[in-house]
Amino acid sequence: MEHFTIATVAEESPDFRRVLWTGKHTQLVIMTIPPDGEIGEEVHEEIDQILTFVSGTGEARVAGERRKVTQGDLVVVPAGTRHNFVNTGPNPLVLYTIYGPPEHADQAVHHTKEQAEALEEAGEDEPPSS
Repeated sequence: MEHFTIATVAEESPDFRRVLWTGKHTQLVIMTIPPDGEIGEEVHEEIDQILTFVSGTGEARVAGERRKVTQGDLVVVPAGTRHNFVNTGPNPLVLYTIYGPPEHADQAVHHTKEQAEALEEAGEDEPPSS
């Protein structure tokens, strides 16, 4: 059995993205967006995503709508939906997200957004094949 005290694990991670667990149909990932940072606008054509915010303040930009997000908020991003999440506060925006199906390589750790983007472009951040 996998067990996480998810808010604590997420708060303690300095990494932009860290894959905690990957299953056949879903994946659990924690993220830390630095002040003035963002995830970056993207669309996952075949992947649903659920994001839960642990700390910090930010703005969800989903399907052309904008809404403030803070601790305890949850945002659902259906497959095929353009989205971005931006840190608007002075502290890191910390969250955990569930992808279905998995989006990233199992156990991937991306220390920065730049590293994450470079690995994605090189094709080195592929999810496990079914």
